[in-house]
Amino acid sequence: MALLTAPAVAAVLVLAWAAYGGEAQLYKDPTKPVEARVSDLLARMTLAEKIGQMTQIERQVASPQVLKDYFIGSLLSGGGSVPRKQATAAEWVTMVSDFQKGSLSTRLGIPMIYGIDAVHGHNNVYGATIFPHNVGLGATRDANLVKRIGAATALEVRATGIQYAFAPCIAVCRDPRWGRCYESYSEDHRIVQAMTELIPGLQGDVPAGFTSGMPYVAGKNKVAACAKHFVGDGGTQNGINENNTIIDRNGLMNIHMPAYLNALQKGVSTVMISYSSWNGIKMHANHDLITRFLKERLNFKGFTISDWEGIDRITSPAGANYSYSVQAGVLAGIDMIMVPNNYQSFISILTSHVNNGIIPMSRIDDAVTRILRVKFTMGLFENPMPDSTMTDQLGKKEHRDLAREAVRKSLVLLKNGKTSASPLLPLPKKATKILVAGSHADNLGYQCGGWTIEWQGDTGRITVGTTVLDAVKAAVDPSTTVVFAENPDAAFVKNGGFSYAIVVVGEHPYTETQGDSLNLTIPEPGPSTVAAVCGAVPCATVLISGRPVVVQPFIDSVDALVAAWLPGSEGQGVTDVLFGDYGFTGKLPRTWFKSVDQLPMNYGDAHYDPLFPLGFGLTTQGRNY
Repeated sequence: MALLTAPAVAAVLVLAWAAYGGEAQLYKDPTKPVEARVSDLLARMTLAEKIGQMTQIERQVASPQVLKDYFIGSLLSGGGSVPRKQATAAEWVTMVSDFQKGSLSTRLGIPMIYGIDAVHGHNNVYGATIFPHNVGLGATRDANLVKRIGAATALEVRATGIQYAFAPCIAVCRDPRWGRCYESYSEDHRIVQAMTELIPGLQGDVPAGFTSGMPYVAGKNKVAACAKHFVGDGGTQNGINENNTIIDRNGLMNIHMPAYLNALQKGVSTVMISYSSWNGIKMHANHDLITRFLKERLNFKGFTISDWEGIDRITSPAGANYSYSVQAGVLAGIDMIMVPNNYQSFISILTSHVNNGIIPMSRIDDAVTRILRVKFTMGLFENPMPDSTMTDQLGKKEHRDLAREAVRKSLVLLKNGKTSASPLLPLPKKATKILVAGSHADNLGYQCGGWTIEWQGDTGRITVGTTVLDAVKAAVDPSTTVVFAENPDAAFVKNGGFSYAIVVVGEHPYTETQGDSLNLTIPEPGPSTVAAVCGAVPCATVLISGRPVVVQPFIDSVDALVAAWLPGSEGQGVTDVLFGDYGFTGKLPRTWFKSVDQLPMNYGDAHYDPLFPLGFGLTTQGRNY
């Protein structure tokens, strides 16, 4: 064979490199099919790069260098985890961009996906539109409204550079003692199924001929959605958060599973696994339901994700055997682990399990294939960086108007007048002097509830919005005097010369286990305020709560009672209906019990004897009807 000259050798090497380079670009070529791009990229990845993709960490322990060194696949902001208090959309964009640059500087340049709990609007972010929590949206029975809320939320999430929302919660809450009941649209799975329209709102409408179970995101103005928490989280014993759901398979499939079928039909990209157990088996370790049922039977092709430290809680106490937890969670079929802080330990243990044959490489490849599929499908490789031109979407007027519409459609009128012949509502806008009272009348944090700015919510002017008091002042005739007294005594009310009063009381904000309640009473001075005011002057009581609560002690003393749920940032939605610009149309998404001793009690139960049944709601005619 003839010897090649130096220039000829160089030419051969250039041709070989060009051929290799052309092949190397396949996964970066947006004209190629998603599955081909996934296969090409997966074949190039080391074990470290694969395990990095399976790892989701909190932004507080992250840096661009950490993302680069550990090939981290995803970041998240937990409740209250922000660049700084009252950070602007532009500051969020800068933070996400800096992190993304770290990911893109890796050998393969795989972009990270950033997740956040945008569960009633972009609720972690100061100045975002805060929509009613899901229980209120369930009262609207308006699936199209919920879809529009999803679209608005997607724009506000993208305004901060984030591409992934941990929503919707499609739990079917069967016991209002559960601290997450307000995150459930209804006790009736059919209402929950209808409200899965949030998914195409967030992600976009799936195309004709779409295969159920495939992930779908319609581009850079949409976000990946997450159906949660799989499965049965709303059915735990005594409504205790993260507890055991005791129900046979038929019951699980007929009550808690149906909305997941709708979610998959609508292309939901991810599914979050529940902290709860089913008949004693932790869902985070349930191979039968995660792999055999969700992935194989229902053909789900997006990725599954753990909840916050969800695998840790496979053991009791949590974290008692983290090595086992990693093994059990990954083998059950969880693809991405929300670690969220101790990522070095997670990566080390998972790597060891693979190298020692405890977890097969096929399981790792399945997980990474699913994660990459979502990233390619949503166009993350083509548009990895935030679009800084979208910052004006955060809290914009059109979204606030939509939230206001949602509030007025969510209100349920439980009582109107001491007799039906003498209704109190709608209230006249023109009156000499009116009283607004109650702990929740001028408290935006109470009005928004949990999962707002902070994980557990907060009190006061926590973000941009309109309280009920603000809204009353804006709604009444200029000649009407509005007096606010948070907790007046009866003498003050009697001697005040008030035409009528609006009393706004309810629950204080809570989230998850901290909201579990066995008594479901509203805290003082709420009941005392109602008694003092309503015993002296005609009064409309507006109840701010995440669920039905005990109202028997004061229901006879009020002239009108309105269930306003957790309405969010737009208090004018309440006054739109109180003053009759719009009529009351909301219907109870939950059974309203007489006594907590009846619980759990849901529509169709043999012992069904409610104060107000599922679907109850008085109506009024609005001037703008």
